[in-house]
Amino acid sequence: MTTENVSRSAPEKQFFGHPRSLATLFGMEVWERFSFYGMQAILLIYLYYEVSRGGLGISQPVAIGIVGAYGSGVYLASILGGWFADRIFGAERTLFYSGLVVMVGHIALAVLPGVHGVTAGLICVALGSGGVKATCSSLVGSLYEPGSDRRDAGFSIFYLGINVGGFVGPLLTGLLQQNAGFHYGFGIAAIGMALGLAQYAFGRKKLPASQKTAPNPLEAGRLKYYGLAVIALVGALLGAVALGWVRADNLSDVLLVVIAIAAVAYFAIILSSPRINTEERRRVLAFIPLFLTSGAYWALYSQSYTVITAFFDQRVDRNVFGWEVPVGWLVSAQALTVIVLSGVFAWLWTILGKRQPSSASKFVIAMFVIGLTFLGYLPYLGAEGAAMPLFMLVLLLLGFTASELCLSPIGLSVTTRLAPAAFQTQMMALFFMSLALGFAAGGSLGAFYTEANEVNYFIAMAGLGIVTAVLLMLCLPFIKRASRGTE
Repeated sequence: MTTENVSRSAPEKQFFGHPRSLATLFGMEVWERFSFYGMQAILLIYLYYEVSRGGLGISQPVAIGIVGAYGSGVYLASILGGWFADRIFGAERTLFYSGLVVMVGHIALAVLPGVHGVTAGLICVALGSGGVKATCSSLVGSLYEPGSDRRDAGFSIFYLGINVGGFVGPLLTGLLQQNAGFHYGFGIAAIGMALGLAQYAFGRKKLPASQKTAPNPLEAGRLKYYGLAVIALVGALLGAVALGWVRADNLSDVLLVVIAIAAVAYFAIILSSPRINTEERRRVLAFIPLFLTSGAYWALYSQSYTVITAFFDQRVDRNVFGWEVPVGWLVSAQALTVIVLSGVFAWLWTILGKRQPSSASKFVIAMFVIGLTFLGYLPYLGAEGAAMPLFMLVLLLLGFTASELCLSPIGLSVTTRLAPAAFQTQMMALFFMSLALGFAAGGSLGAFYTEANEVNYFIAMAGLGIVTAVLLMLCLPFIKRASRGTE
């Protein structure tokens, strides 16, 4: 008997007309995003604030690079999390263990002082969040039969959890950071993840049995070889750190180079494979400009967690009727704009129907919009003190969100459509690699930002968005021909 049939025979066990297990996964996502975005909202200022203000006193350019490298690491870890789910634990156990690792990371940030706490905390949160990202969505899909007319509605409810957690988490961590200190903010993030794990522990037994085991388990005796490879990789990394090749001030640069090499190798393996035909090879080639555009887009979007956060802290008038808005609330404002605009865009694409732009054209729109949004900062640059009104920053955040809704949800869809039959999972890994590439590039770019060169910096970011849009526009005829039959 399928999960969906069970749901129909026991309506009292449903969650807004959906399988009861959706509530378990919804809750897990809410609390994981609560902790993730809550911590990220105050991470940058924790790194560069002076010790007298509770921070670590790291230089702002280095702090921006660290945050960029951390964001890149989350998306790289999602590939690793998917491998553990497919080959060792299954999606259900991988999700639970990943949540535990996230909680340990937040505890480390809350209780361990100095650089050691940040290092341990960020590594754990990145690894754990990558595992959650790789498994939670697939578990939602497993609750429905193929072709179920309730699947899209179920995912809509689930994704609401992302935005609810992303909105509420920074509100609390930002308030605690401002009124009690950074470690209290990190502590509430750990408590949030603990609540998510507690409710998941009660509901996980009712998740589909197929998700409790690995679908493609490792052959007997193979695990030890992977273990040796991990030990060798960690040893090489520690050696690179000891020799000074990998440092806090070049971490995002190192990741950028490694990810770029890995992406080129990945594309070469797929394109040279005898398991794909000529038509599939053309589609993979058509995916390359979309991959590069996605990387450029996330390099720009990631500035909202680095450069724009620093700008919000230092250059925006955050005073509202005599009360100062916490810096961490910037991330909550972003989540709120997503909640507001996601319904607008869903309505827009529905109204346009077959007249809506192609997926690749939506990428072009996204790049133009985010590029123009950076130009919106220019009138407030080069001035002393808090020059930008708060309402103006919120309007510019709407530009970031509008661009995100033209690219982020479209990217997953177009990746699955252009992927060869033999490389469906690997192509999805490549898509996540474009996000990792973008966040690493964003960290490297953000390290060049200073108040002295901010005008040139924002013009350069706008130029990157607009030029990328124009270049992709030139590729549209080829992409359209190569993807014929997939739209």
